[in-house]
Amino acid sequence: MIRKAIIKSLLVSASTLAVVACGGGDPVDSDTVVLHRGNSSEPLSLDPHKASGTWENNIIGDMFIGLFTEDIAGEPIPGMAESWEVSEDGLMWTFRLREASWSDGQPVTAHDFVFAWRRIASPATGAQYVSLLYPIEGMEAATRGEISPDEIGVRAIDDRTLEVRLVNPAPYLPGLLTHYTSFPVPRHVVEQYGDEWVRPANIEVNGAYRLEDWRTNNFVHLTRNATFFDNESVCIDDVYYYPTVDNSAAGRRVRNGELHINNDFPGQQLDFLRREIPEYVRIAPYMGTIYFSVNTTLDMFADPGVRNALGMAIDRSFIAEEILRAGYQPAYSMVPPGVANYPGGVRAEWADTPIEERRARARELLEEAGFGPDNPLQFEYTYRATRDNPRVAPVVQNDWSAIAEWVEPELIVNDTQIHYDNLRAQDFQIADGGWIADYNDPYNFLFLGEYRSIPMNYSRYNNPEYDALVTAANREQDLEVRGRMLARAEQTLIDDMPIIPIVYYVSKNLVNPDVTGWEDNIVDIHRTRYLCLASSQAEAGEE
Repeated sequence: MIRKAIIKSLLVSASTLAVVACGGGDPVDSDTVVLHRGNSSEPLSLDPHKASGTWENNIIGDMFIGLFTEDIAGEPIPGMAESWEVSEDGLMWTFRLREASWSDGQPVTAHDFVFAWRRIASPATGAQYVSLLYPIEGMEAATRGEISPDEIGVRAIDDRTLEVRLVNPAPYLPGLLTHYTSFPVPRHVVEQYGDEWVRPANIEVNGAYRLEDWRTNNFVHLTRNATFFDNESVCIDDVYYYPTVDNSAAGRRVRNGELHINNDFPGQQLDFLRREIPEYVRIAPYMGTIYFSVNTTLDMFADPGVRNALGMAIDRSFIAEEILRAGYQPAYSMVPPGVANYPGGVRAEWADTPIEERRARARELLEEAGFGPDNPLQFEYTYRATRDNPRVAPVVQNDWSAIAEWVEPELIVNDTQIHYDNLRAQDFQIADGGWIADYNDPYNFLFLGEYRSIPMNYSRYNNPEYDALVTAANREQDLEVRGRMLARAEQTLIDDMPIIPIVYYVSKNLVNPDVTGWEDNIVDIHRTRYLCLASSQAEAGEE
């Protein structure tokens, strides 16, 4: 009993110090288990219909559960769906919902899903990520104002039975329906408060955690939701999410015990971290690509030859091996290796050419397009202030400048939120970005090139041939045939180069070994409901 008291006292003191040091407000109760997570950026919104970033997904996915959710390995498992049936043609899915309630005790019903999907379909909502749901019948037409949101292909047969009609077979649908765009929202709350429904005083959730507090640029505090259907399996009582734009500083906070987890670290610090805190370093394959978007609506970038010239001049191997390190691989296609139902094999035709020969060819292409000493190619390259992006930017600037003295890129840095807002608004010339797959299927990368996917199609690429290839592939039920068709579409995209793939991601996390329930996975999703602290478990078991 004495040893238990000592351990408990040390744990509470450490937790209190961490909260105060990180700006987490008042000390938590001594009986609670508290987790502190570094989370890249400040959320723009915690409304599932207004969010667009992985850092927002980390928080929203703790608060809400869709028809499907992720398991500890990041694989889709039933969430609100208790069972489901699929029609022979793959176009009709009928879901039976589990019995569950919102955090105020009101039941979660099929009507909440219908309300949510009609809300995200409405142009008035301004959902930037709605194109992810275009496989649902009528969703695209509704977002364009061509039909009423009430006409989309979803209906509640009764309180616990939901019917979903698709425009094409979607074998990847369970993975897609883990995404926050498909989450239900509490109709009774949204109708009462409008856009203010996500304020801590108003919000009701159906996931493991509810929103307790949100202090802008400081932290988001979630606390355990007692009405969650699997609450008895949850260990962490309170979780604080901190925007950690400076990942070097965040790494120091992890080493100092202020953060249990940070979702990134500088690649240049890998050797140091492996030497100092080797048990904290978690590196794993990741289903994502770092790429640059080229604004194809600008005259100087209308020619695919110009875009290819800029793409071939970049030394991806140097960026991957010397700047990012940690296992990043040079990317010559948008879809990374290992994505399900995809043969791969897509590459830029110049990918295996030595870099100096590529730069010489780049100069020729730019001269053919009319650029030269009397008509320099002057453009802005905009990049995010977070992670290793500020270290990559001058390298890329030098690569482009090496083509010719009359190639003059200017660097501009932006906060991540502002950066992506500008991309969606087409307010850029060339800009960096990262795409992390929302579900394990090649279409989740290739939809970014469809013209109908604006604003997520940042480059405003418009190629009817590409669009037709993707559409035809998605109507094909044979997954092997579909994969080959999508690969032909991607080759068209890469040949045109409205996007410039740079490297394939790896996930890089710092995780205190006291955290249990963490499993590295290809989607790098780690819901707090699966995590615990070994020290708290040891304390609870001590008598």
